[in-house]
Amino acid sequence: MSYLIKDMPDEEKPRERAKKYGFETLSVVDLLSILLRTGTRNKSVKELAMEISKYLDSLPNITDLRLSSLSNFKGVGEVKAITLLSAIELGKRMGYKKVFKKNIINNAKDVFDYFEIFFKYETQEKMIAIFLNSKNEILESKIIFTGTANQSLVHVRDIYKEGILVNAIKIICLHNHPSGNPNPSKEDEYTTKRLKEAGLIIGIPLVDHIIIGDNKYYSFLENDVL
Repeated sequence: MSYLIKDMPDEEKPRERAKKYGFETLSVVDLLSILLRTGTRNKSVKELAMEISKYLDSLPNITDLRLSSLSNFKGVGEVKAITLLSAIELGKRMGYKKVFKKNIINNAKDVFDYFEIFFKYETQEKMIAIFLNSKNEILESKIIFTGTANQSLVHVRDIYKEGILVNAIKIICLHNHPSGNPNPSKEDEYTTKRLKEAGLIIGIPLVDHIIIGDNKYYSFLENDVL
């Protein structure tokens, strides 16, 4: 038979401790135990949670976590693996949801502070377009592409098409360098030039293009390149 959380002594039940002391007091193992619910015939749910916790700690990046790797744990299976991955994705999204708590962009540092968490564990380049009104308030932000910088050239039209749809007055673009070095490549410079030219023609100027690296950023505007 598998071990259930309800079979634990009351003082060890993570749900009971969460209700009494708050979720922030729970360990990673406790949180995993709640999500897993059951262990196996020969392994308690807490022991299974400890194994998974150690595995998560061993990963270079949480984005390296895969459905197949979690499903390999005896007692997890596809359903539990999907539950765990869903919880991780939810936590990630709630982390960068703070972007919209302060809805005004004043400078490149604001963009970095708001969006850094979004790129924290990304292993691929992604470009985001931020659409602003005349007061620098965010109307919308949208992932434009995933891949490499030179691929962004074919998405210039898509960026400004979206800007027109939301009645944007200006646009800021940003993307990440998974290497951690935010210095622009030749492709980044060419992409910025194309975006700027398109914005002038359409009437929705590109305010800045920001590259996010490891705890630092590069702003084309701040470096007087734009």
